[in-house]
Amino acid sequence: MRPSLESLRIFEVCVSAGSFAAAADRLALTPAAVSLRIRTLETELGQQLFTRVGRRVVPTPGAATLASRIRQALEGITEAIGEFQVAAAPLRVTVPPTFAGRWLAPRLSDFEAPGDAAIELDISSDLRDPAAFDVAIRTGRGGWDGLEEFPLMPVDVTPMIAPALLGARRLATPEDLTGFDLLPHPDWGKWFARAGLNMPANLRFAGVDYSIFELIANAAVAELGVALLSPTLFHPLIKSGQLVAPLDTVLKGPDWYFALIREDDNRPAPRGFCEWLQKQISMK
Repeated sequence: MRPSLESLRIFEVCVSAGSFAAAADRLALTPAAVSLRIRTLETELGQQLFTRVGRRVVPTPGAATLASRIRQALEGITEAIGEFQVAAAPLRVTVPPTFAGRWLAPRLSDFEAPGDAAIELDISSDLRDPAAFDVAIRTGRGGWDGLEEFPLMPVDVTPMIAPALLGARRLATPEDLTGFDLLPHPDWGKWFARAGLNMPANLRFAGVDYSIFELIANAAVAELGVALLSPTLFHPLIKSGQLVAPLDTVLKGPDWYFALIREDDNRPAPRGFCEWLQKQISMK
């Protein structure tokens, strides 16, 4: 008869604890129950497992070897269960909403997560709480403490306008922007500098600061002004004809999109996801 796994586990604890009473405490059983289980196991195996030395029970040499092998097997089972649970756990990715909707979401179906783990996208997790995410996508110039960085692509912006708002008016040079309402964006000054001139003093800005790129894009499509938007993320709006980018100047950087994981995280799923992101960027 093959002994049960539970009987073998109790036997291994008895060997480790050095007495049935100590084993009973560890196992939350009565000493009588442990003693009965060992006697049953000896019957099933057809061999004596312990000898008494005073108040202690001492495993026979063969039993000591068996207990060591059982301990290794149980540790292997525990490790296998842990790996299974890690593989099955969802990969938590925190990402800015525009990058998530405009770039990441259309490509996610191509990512094969280890163990078919699901991916959870979150736009609110704080980098100050590393336990809240597995992968973070953020913009910046690098240098996040405690995080390993995977550079993805530079943040790029260029003026975009709805064709109906442009109409027959001229928008061939940066100076021509003075004839339009501009939607507020913190990088207008940098964009003009990249175009080789100071920001004109007579620019007109719309009264509403939408702050979120997706809302800025929606306002531009609604003909509320000229928007400074990413030609990479918002290319579908250009392709569909909802917006045009009439000026050649594109500001790239100095900020970049980075994928971030904890420096001590060696799990294959987060690292593999970051490498997949980099590969997707290189394929564009």
